[in-house]
Amino acid sequence: MKQRFTDRQLSEKSLLYRRDILKWIKLAGGGHTGGSLSCVDILNVLYNRILKVSPETFGDSNRDRYVQSKGHSVEALFVVLADCGFFPSDELSTMGGYRSHFVGHPTRKVPGVEQNTGALGHGLPVACGLALGARRRGEPWRTFALLSDGEMDEGTTWEAALFAQHHRLDNLTVIVDYNKIQSFGRVSEVLAVEPLADKWRAFNWGVCEVDGHDTEALASTFRELPLVESRPSVIIAHTVKGKGVPFME
Repeated sequence: MKQRFTDRQLSEKSLLYRRDILKWIKLAGGGHTGGSLSCVDILNVLYNRILKVSPETFGDSNRDRYVQSKGHSVEALFVVLADCGFFPSDELSTMGGYRSHFVGHPTRKVPGVEQNTGALGHGLPVACGLALGARRRGEPWRTFALLSDGEMDEGTTWEAALFAQHHRLDNLTVIVDYNKIQSFGRVSEVLAVEPLADKWRAFNWGVCEVDGHDTEALASTFRELPLVESRPSVIIAHTVKGKGVPFME
């Protein structure tokens, strides 16, 4: 596990990332603010503690893969990638502009982005394919996928969940950004997903629930992967939409 930063420094990074998310969204004149603020602590821990990937190793076939299935929260990903050196942060000043690659969803035209995403429900199937490919080649790298709670409405999510457990993809980890609000209202009112942890257990996944804003707890959980031997893992991260800005929370 990477130890480039102390626990306190990692926590402080989340504050800086939130500042930059708000700055670039304000400059661009739009963006998915709430969802980016809810998932940025997860991205912070993944990129600064867990993922075996860097600007220097992004072309290495044994790098870890990260798929941001909840592609609408791309501003959080852009800010973290810039901080990790995949591209100069001042390039984000073009975000949302004519011919800019920094658009409203991840695109592989941006250095460090593994997969084009945005249509919810498609990121996990892609992550399953990556994990299966690594398994069949006997390669050691892992795949991580960040899903929104709204994606629990999508049939492709559960088809992929069945696929992953069938193939015993314990090199695959899903993180659900469970902020409990989707486009048209609260998840419990639009299409209730509880008991969410039990649903994943019923699909034969290893399951853990964690405070998605506690960087130390997140890092500790990621250290325990796979949660159950020979099973894919899902971390249900309880988060707050708009976290860090009281009038947005």
